Amino acid sequence: MTVRTFVICLFQLVAFQLIIGNTIFYRDCSVTLIGDSLVVENSHIKRVYSMNNGNLITRFIINKKSGHVWQSVSKTADMILPGYSNVPASLTSFRSCVIPETTFQNAYVETEIVYDYVDFAIKRIIRLYPDCAVIGNDFYFMGKPVADWYNEDFIEKNLSDVQFVASGKIACCLPVMESVAFEGRHWRYRTVSLFEMTDYLNNLISVTDYQAYNERLYKGNLLFAQNSENEEGFFFLKESPSSLAQLKYPSGDFLAAYGKVKVIGMGIDENDIHPNQWTKSYSTVFGVFSQSEREALSTLKNYQSKERKIIPERDEMIMMNTWGDRGQGGSINEKFVIKEIELCSQLGITHFQIDDGWQTGKSPATTQGGSFDNIWDRDDYWIPDHHNFPNGLMPVVERGRKLGVEICLWFNPSYTNDYESWKRDAETLIRLNRQYGIRVFKIDGLRIHNKISEERVDSMLSLVSEILNNHVVFNLDVTADKRFGFLYKNRYGNIFLENRYTDFGNYYPYQTLRNLWMLSKYVPSRNLQVEFLNKWRNTIVYGNDPFAPAAYDFEYLFAITMMAQPLAWMEAHNLPAEAFKISRVIKRYREIQYDMHKGLILPIGDVPSGKSWTGFQSLLEGRGYFLLFRENSEEDLARMKTWLKGGTEVMCKRILGSGDDFKARSGDNGEISFKIAEKNSYSLYYY
Repeated sequence: MTVRTFVICLFQLVAFQLIIGNTIFYRDCSVTLIGDSLVVENSHIKRVYSMNNGNLITRFIINKKSGHVWQSVSKTADMILPGYSNVPASLTSFRSCVIPETTFQNAYVETEIVYDYVDFAIKRIIRLYPDCAVIGNDFYFMGKPVADWYNEDFIEKNLSDVQFVASGKIACCLPVMESVAFEGRHWRYRTVSLFEMTDYLNNLISVTDYQAYNERLYKGNLLFAQNSENEEGFFFLKESPSSLAQLKYPSGDFLAAYGKVKVIGMGIDENDIHPNQWTKSYSTVFGVFSQSEREALSTLKNYQSKERKIIPERDEMIMMNTWGDRGQGGSINEKFVIKEIELCSQLGITHFQIDDGWQTGKSPATTQGGSFDNIWDRDDYWIPDHHNFPNGLMPVVERGRKLGVEICLWFNPSYTNDYESWKRDAETLIRLNRQYGIRVFKIDGLRIHNKISEERVDSMLSLVSEILNNHVVFNLDVTADKRFGFLYKNRYGNIFLENRYTDFGNYYPYQTLRNLWMLSKYVPSRNLQVEFLNKWRNTIVYGNDPFAPAAYDFEYLFAITMMAQPLAWMEAHNLPAEAFKISRVIKRYREIQYDMHKGLILPIGDVPSGKSWTGFQSLLEGRGYFLLFRENSEEDLARMKTWLKGGTEVMCKRILGSGDDFKARSGDNGEISFKIAEKNSYSLYYY
């Protein structure tokens, strides 16, 4: 029995005391089963289903904040599987319990429904969180489906045929995880696609608006739907990698027509499903909102905060990783690392990460002839290189502790035979923690090309987290290959966003700001590691480029990262003396870092272009923060639309950057005027 299973069983006993009749209660959440009706609700959302022997049919959904009721116009099951449209299901089991709070997630109510079709079983888990207008759904499968789930010929021939898709016949041939169907002919859809592989891409988000019509195929991690008659809306979040990295991808994520949305692309096919063990597909999250984009985004971010709690002493960090200066593994040794730690302490850096090169085994990135293939053919691959670290890592760890700089490591799991050695990888990370106290690991080099690789990598991360009581933080690299991405299996830590280098002339501060700005609307920015580099290196590479790093103050480069987890992507000893003046700024930032990050962080102003007025707002109850950037703009005054309600009186107190304290009243659309006297300058205000 796993620890998780034991906890679930234990809480079933605890939750039993909260059951009245056929209802389980937890805080504002309740799940009730009476006859054929299943009612899932909290103080924000209510969804009523017909049980239909386990194969649920939505009857209606209520946005309890606005009072609006969405009546379903569909009589068919929410999940549609090829070959089972007219086959009655058989309910096998039903239970509800409270999943307890841990150090990385909030408590929630879980309802598990298992049903089958003779040789094929389906498990659906409904997740309901207190004070959150969403309902999450996880899906598991076991046995043998009667039809193909992923037919490449069918997908290539028919999903590209607009007329065939509009006929509505696709859903009979492709699995549908979840669907809703509401009345109305005046629906607006917005799809949001997020992209990883940042070594190759510099446009990480695509947002497209549509007017609903006949059924068509949509791509996106998110679909927002809003009815123009009443401005009531809902959204689907598909918890999966991007379209570039999904497994068994059917060339789209949603089929949608007037008020009718189906979520497709499970990430598995019939060959991934086992006869005697459950296989999990991608998940769905359904949320409701009313009137405003702010409410929709607030609901989305509220859910994301339930999935991954931020504990400041565990999660907040200002990290230095020397790989950004392209020294690679050549200089990584005890003497070098200790000197870097001492300089980090002067700068105010909290975490120092030793990248590739600390280990005895040599990678292709550091050594000619190095390899990641068959890592476990040698037992010492992940032992500190005794030539570079003759005393192991303890001297650098102890020096870091003395100076208040936590030592972190880089790690590349063994991908050989679809990560068959995942347990040995996990044991290595656990050993490094127990031997040296290291608890922050950059996970690099993932190649998740099939379901078994996905399951094994997830098992590795989960086992390490469980054994180390969730005190570990993984920096999950999304720079190359097929990986989990921004919205999938990201409960383990934060996301290493991008590799940019002055050596290659591809680090442009405004472009880094742009990537963070665009992602921050749909991804918690505090979960992203964002880099700032040594602006004094490689100036000749940029020539007279007006957007070169040297055109900006070092403090400004650091400010770009403030709404994320700052990453000093550099070697500290390469910095000139003037760079260390930033220590005053970092010290002040550390005092407010967690408070600012726990707010609802959203972008304001224009898209960063190098010439824009742009920034972020962190919204807390009755207060918050503005982080503003005047790029190379001719205007020293800008009236920017914020996320405040119209007519709000605001007192702004400068914390860092330039500008004066001021009072203001927001305009009808939340506009406030800000002034920054100099180009390429910033202001951080507490309001």
